[in-house]
Amino acid sequence: MKKIIGIGNALVDVMTIVPDETCLTRFSLPKGSMTMVDAMRSGEIKQAINGLKRTLASGGSAGNTMYGLGTMGVHSSFIGKVGRDELGIFYEKDMVEAGLTPVLIRSKLSPTGTAVALVTPDSERTFATHLGAATELMAEELLADYFRNYNILYLEGYLIFNLPLVEQACRLAKENHMCVALDLASFNVVNDMRPAFDKIVDEYVDIIFANEEEARAFTGLGPVEALDEISKRCEIAVVKTGPDGSWIKRGDEVVKVEALKVNAVDTTGAGDLYAAGFLYGFSNGFSLDKCGLFGSILAGKVIEVIGARMPDEKWAEAKKLIREIAEE
Repeated sequence: MKKIIGIGNALVDVMTIVPDETCLTRFSLPKGSMTMVDAMRSGEIKQAINGLKRTLASGGSAGNTMYGLGTMGVHSSFIGKVGRDELGIFYEKDMVEAGLTPVLIRSKLSPTGTAVALVTPDSERTFATHLGAATELMAEELLADYFRNYNILYLEGYLIFNLPLVEQACRLAKENHMCVALDLASFNVVNDMRPAFDKIVDEYVDIIFANEEEARAFTGLGPVEALDEISKRCEIAVVKTGPDGSWIKRGDEVVKVEALKVNAVDTTGAGDLYAAGFLYGFSNGFSLDKCGLFGSILAGKVIEVIGARMPDEKWAEAKKLIREIAEE
């Protein structure tokens, strides 16, 4: 089994069910997107949703993926930066309990970042993210020792705002002969940072994960055409199309994967857990179609619950399905 290390914004997810889109409109949050907010705006949003049902979980896009991989038994690590506060302690404890070996650098200046996820009645989630300490992770803090004995580096696209950090991570990965996988993160991030994405993709990336909107932002094309275009620039291209499943392409090999039939409650974490399932299969040498099916299973199961964390019974269901497919 290949070992995987992820790097991302270490954030505590604050999952909140809202009755309508009033809060999104009030704070100018584009539905379905991730919007960066400052400390003041983050506080205003938290105040506005005070009293609504919410849950906490260690998160951030790559954090969710690595949590999933740890739970699936893959030897995994996660590099991030948190504050010297209770949320930072919570984050580390949550990761360790999932079986990961986290490398969490502590900020002396800022609190642990939070991602407030507003879940509307249609199950769509909209993030208002205050990165806090996560923004302070610097390229020079990435040590070569962190990457030794790992085979795959997984990066969340949100890190692209700190291009030197991403470049350093990719350089250290390639010096260690690692495969680099990148998730494009969010369509508005791709729109804002397209030249930086182009540079990283063309110089370092082997696997790209994108949903339909991210793929369009990156290529200007629909999902199937975007798959072809992205596959020209990396070894494996993955375009996720929600309830229509996903498309995967490696060279001339094209695979269409069906989505798991589920009762959707909240789409938070679906893309992150798809990547976890796919990389679980990839790290164990499974075929592309099985990698995609594993991704669909984890994505499908997580959208049946609120937030990016599945309860034990959902993990048991997912693992059972994955074992059955693995044995076929």
